[in-house]
Amino acid sequence: MEAGIREPGVAIARRPRIALVAGEASGDLLGAGLIQALRQRYPDAEFAGIGGDAMRNAGCETWFDASELALMGLAEILRHLPRLLKLRKAFRQRVLDWQPDVFIGIDAPDFNLGVEKWLKQRGLRTVHYVSPSVWAWREKRAEKIGASADLVLCLFPMEPPIYARHDIDARFVGHPMADEIPLHSDRAQARQSLGIPANVPLLAVLPGSRLGEVSRLGPPFFAAAWQLCEEQRDLHIVVPAANTKCKALIVEQIRAAALPSARLHLLDGKAREAMTAADVVMLASGTATLETMLVKRPMVVGYRVAELTYRIVSALGLLKVDRYALPNVLAGKDLAPELMQHDCTPDKLAAAVRSWFDHPQQVQALQVDYQRLHQQLRQDASARAAVAVASLLQPPVQPGQP
Repeated sequence: MEAGIREPGVAIARRPRIALVAGEASGDLLGAGLIQALRQRYPDAEFAGIGGDAMRNAGCETWFDASELALMGLAEILRHLPRLLKLRKAFRQRVLDWQPDVFIGIDAPDFNLGVEKWLKQRGLRTVHYVSPSVWAWREKRAEKIGASADLVLCLFPMEPPIYARHDIDARFVGHPMADEIPLHSDRAQARQSLGIPANVPLLAVLPGSRLGEVSRLGPPFFAAAWQLCEEQRDLHIVVPAANTKCKALIVEQIRAAALPSARLHLLDGKAREAMTAADVVMLASGTATLETMLVKRPMVVGYRVAELTYRIVSALGLLKVDRYALPNVLAGKDLAPELMQHDCTPDKLAAAVRSWFDHPQQVQALQVDYQRLHQQLRQDASARAAVAVASLLQPPVQPGQP
């Protein structure tokens, strides 16, 4: 029988259709990895939705580009709200008309959870890939996520038990970054590629990837770095700037801190290389702490939010954790000093960094925990995520079938 022609009474199975949305670069990479893993199982599957270059290269037809969703800050979101609402309405209707076998929202919960809920109410199966931080903020949000997604794919092992308490199907798949980063990172190679002397003590300073973070954290971070440079005359400082706007602000802050230019290395991006090259890392709380753990470097974590935000969050008791940095949360103990809000001062930051330089035996002991956590997260995340999604693509058992 020729392809595309069916005999009377014989149904031909349609090629699997999978719709996806990624709203930023990290989600685009997650989506590409998942598409490649799903294509191993379903070579003829069709993929479409919202994504970037990585997803397009993996074979996804993008109806809108991921950059359309990549907004930061309340003011920017409000300014673009009419366009975003129009895009969301058009997109979810297009997905519904396309009738995919499953819809996968990758991170971007503000956009994706609403789309997932709308589609789920209309009979489509939905997946949310990358759980919001339910372990840190109101656990009740898990119920809202369950109302949107038939399945939640989690990057961290402490997340599925939280969803289980609310009868939501959530599965730990591992973290793609743990798959990507080798178990042993080469410090000498990183220094060579960055043009940093091989034998000097080196501190990496990462005050954040957003202007608000850099404006709050840059001054105490660079003041602490100045103290350490005054004490240790051969200490070098490496500073990766996330983007051109952050770099311009960092240059002003470095100048104000009077850091010695001969021992300063300012980079365009290359955060992972800077972490790998360093002996110690001083950085903002966030995903970068996980990356520092995976390259096996001791760190000091600082963070400040706007004072009004801090007071509101504290008064309402919205935060449910005593630890903020991901390595500490994963380990259930303090692997990295955390200096938050009023404790994030130059003196305390410098003292915490100095302690790592002064106690190499503690750095050595730290590697055991780092290695264990790396292996725990190193699960071939894309393949495991594909297995979980495939469970929704299996045809349901009909009455009377075994």
